Amino acid sequence: MDLGIVGQAAGLFAVTNIDDILILSLFFAQGPGHPGATSRIVLGQYLGFAAILAVAVAAAFGATFLPESAIPYLGLLPLALGLKAAWQAWKHRGDEDDEEAAKEGGPKALEVAAVTFANGGDNIGVYVPVFATAGVGGMSVYALVFLILVAVWCFAGRFFATRPLVAKALSRWGHILLPVVLIAIGLLILIEGGAFGL
Repeated sequence: MDLGIVGQAAGLFAVTNIDDILILSLFFAQGPGHPGATSRIVLGQYLGFAAILAVAVAAAFGATFLPESAIPYLGLLPLALGLKAAWQAWKHRGDEDDEEAAKEGGPKALEVAAVTFANGGDNIGVYVPVFATAGVGGMSVYALVFLILVAVWCFAGRFFATRPLVAKALSRWGHILLPVVLIAIGLLILIEGGAFGL
């Protein structure tokens, strides 16, 4: 295995996914007290990233399952999930234990996957030319390194969410911060991509 390709893959993953650590931390902050939440978050992250990889690999081989013009509209996924989370937080604002009410069982795997895929939609445009020039062997190395680093990202997100100072802030403000971040990501994807003529 060429260590140069491994290093390039690790660098490419880190640069294109740095914002995922914040999002994962917010998801992990919703998990305590909900059995299986960590597993659902990790599963969702892997499902979302596997979808990104599948589209990028297919596009590198010449198949386009997702037209370039459709990528900006992926912003609708985190926008909708953010609005749903905001509605839940607002609906339970007067409850005695609003943090628990806002969590409602912790994040679901498909929600995490949808946010991961939508947030990584622009990564596809970066991965395709790299994969196309790397060949099948190089592409396999990239995919393997990426999948290993997804686990590292999940660990980092959980680590940050469980640090006492961060955990205290996220448990107090996470139910507000998560919708704000998801809505911002959704709007950013829509606006930067020129969706709806924005």
